[in-house]
Amino acid sequence: MNVPLTPIRFLRYAEQQYPQRTAVVCGKERFTYTQFAARVGRLAGALRESGVRPGDRVAFLSTNCHRLLEAYYGVVEAGAVLLPLNIRLAPQELAYILNDSGACVLFLQCHFLELVESFRSKLTTVKTFYSLDSVPQAGWTSAPNFEALLSSAPAYRADIMQVDENSLAELFYTSGTSAEPKGVMLTHRNIYLHALNATLALHTDNESVELHTIPLFHANGWGVAHFLTLLGGRHVMIQKFDPLEVFRLIEAERVHHCSLVPAMATALVNCPERSKYDLSSLKRVTLGGAASSPTLIREVEENLGCACFSGYGLTETAPVLTISPMKPEVHWEGEQRYVGQSMTGYAIPGVELRVVDANDQDVPRDGHSMGEIIARTDGVLEGYWRQPEATTEVLRGGWFHTGDMATWNKEGYILIVDRKKDIIVSGGENVSSLEVEKVLLSHPAVLEAAVLPVPDATWGEVPKALVVLKPGARANESELIDHCRARLAHYKCPRSVEYLESLPRTGTGKILKRDLRKKYWHGRDTIRPEFSSPGTSDASSEPRSSSPETAAKQAARND
Repeated sequence: MNVPLTPIRFLRYAEQQYPQRTAVVCGKERFTYTQFAARVGRLAGALRESGVRPGDRVAFLSTNCHRLLEAYYGVVEAGAVLLPLNIRLAPQELAYILNDSGACVLFLQCHFLELVESFRSKLTTVKTFYSLDSVPQAGWTSAPNFEALLSSAPAYRADIMQVDENSLAELFYTSGTSAEPKGVMLTHRNIYLHALNATLALHTDNESVELHTIPLFHANGWGVAHFLTLLGGRHVMIQKFDPLEVFRLIEAERVHHCSLVPAMATALVNCPERSKYDLSSLKRVTLGGAASSPTLIREVEENLGCACFSGYGLTETAPVLTISPMKPEVHWEGEQRYVGQSMTGYAIPGVELRVVDANDQDVPRDGHSMGEIIARTDGVLEGYWRQPEATTEVLRGGWFHTGDMATWNKEGYILIVDRKKDIIVSGGENVSSLEVEKVLLSHPAVLEAAVLPVPDATWGEVPKALVVLKPGARANESELIDHCRARLAHYKCPRSVEYLESLPRTGTGKILKRDLRKKYWHGRDTIRPEFSSPGTSDASSEPRSSSPETAAKQAARND
């Protein structure tokens, strides 16, 4: 018997096995799995009654709340495709995504009314707008609002055996930091099998309580929306990341797990009010979305009192590919454990990973040779929405090409050294901005750091550090450069340091390096030489230029 693989089955199971268990906590509202499933059924019924048909795209512009979580099941139950929108995008970006996807319905929270009004006239396919959390306040929003819509709707439940597991279930758009956003198509099968893989990898049990610190518009909050439901765990919502509210919810709901981007973790460990809260229930913090440092891993474990390790994935992989806890046969001691747990990690069950050169041949597992990470797993996207050429390129050879440059070692641990476009090529040497950033973050005065290439008359480009200091801390330029020179080859070290109040980030916590670079390249960013050859030797190998003059200069840099 072949039962279609669909995330709809997760909620069906939890409703049957844990009907009275608390499923969702959102502000003052609490729902059991029976109530959660009933609301999902009415949402599905309301969508079908309103004319939404199988395959239609239904968009949500919302912070983390129970209604968005309900959409992960109700929209798919109705046979439609869920399109969660990044709430931090600019009006023109949101308009582009809605038009490109052909979304027919948009649900939005009331505090986004003004935002949507600013681009509504440019929308070509959205015909119906529903308010999520208030009585409609604008003439173009439809009555009733979300709650009234559910209260009058007949419940609908799909016949599981009629679901096409290879049909589209969710559509996420990439951040579009270097081009127009691309729609990532995830099927029922992608989502179902990714959830099983993630559950096995994280050893999550069926009494887990998870705080949704990661926005649900980001690849279903790193898969938690699905695998936690399957296990009958408790979803605790937080609409906006705030350290005190995070601490309050951990204490009040006895939260076991949460996922954080490094910027969130940094804010928590440096919050002076942290000691006022009981965080003893916390078992695990997973860091992802950007590179972590050993210093941050140690600070989380020491200050939050729980295990902490890194994870890695992409929207295109549903998303999790790796985690970095210590394997039983690996023996890290002292600071080496924090170094290991800050690595990109090893493949979770169901995932195959390779690190390859420009010819898609594996580079040596020596921890030094650099190549591109490619992946093969059930969670890999079906393709990019209406972009067959981009799909063919990224899935060439039957593997998903991530664009992330990395090394790997004999134990199977991968370490991302940079994105292709962020590798600094200085005098023929390849410098990993992430490696330099980790060293800067080990300085006790540094809160955040970004390392960029800036033009240089001699070397073409050299590293520059942009630094945010901890409140009340001091560290001058020469001190930070000397800190790096004591730990890195001199050619890798920043030539200059600039101090900022904050670093610009995407909605998922990644530093917008492209935006930062523009200032220093004076409009030349589009023609800046980019590292584009996977497998090119790393900075410890032979330089790409072999002229005596260049070789002499490079030798001098390391003195």
